Parts: sequence; C-alpha cells; structure tokens
Amino acid sequence: ISQLVRSATSIGANYCEANNASSKKDFRNKIFICKKECQETKHWLRMMAKCVPERKEEIKKLWKEFQELTMIFQKIISSSG
Repeated sequence: ISQLVRSATSIGANYCEANNASSKKDFRNKIFICKKECQETKHWLRMMAKCVPERKEEIKKLWKEFQELTMIFQKIISSSG
C-alpha cells in the first residue's frame, strides 16, 4: 500500500514541477516521470486487485483513470518534442 501511495502521489508533485520547469527538456523529463509513475501505480493496482478481490471493480475503475493519465502524459511528451 505504501508503494501505491508513493507512486500515485508522486504524479501530482512531478506535474507541478513540470509546470515550473526551467527548460523544455526539463518539462519533458518531468512529464516522462509522471508517465512512469502512472505505469507503476497501475502495477500496484493490479497487485491490489489480486490481493483484495472483493474490491476488484473499484480498483479496476482507478486503474482505468491511471491508464487515461498515462495516455495524456504520452501525448504531451510526443507533442512537445
């Protein structure tokens, strides 16, 4: 659970950092970190769904939201090149 909390909350912190980036390269790097943290969060959610099957549907909804964020961050990365 602590790993899940760390990766999920890191996304917002890195997004704030990206918005105050000192260069375009720094911005892309921070957004890339956001994407990586989303992917890690999805991993922990998959593990959580296996460990707590009675909450699987709720966890699945959260996973989908993090998937959407992953795609948004990927789009930002590809269009900021």
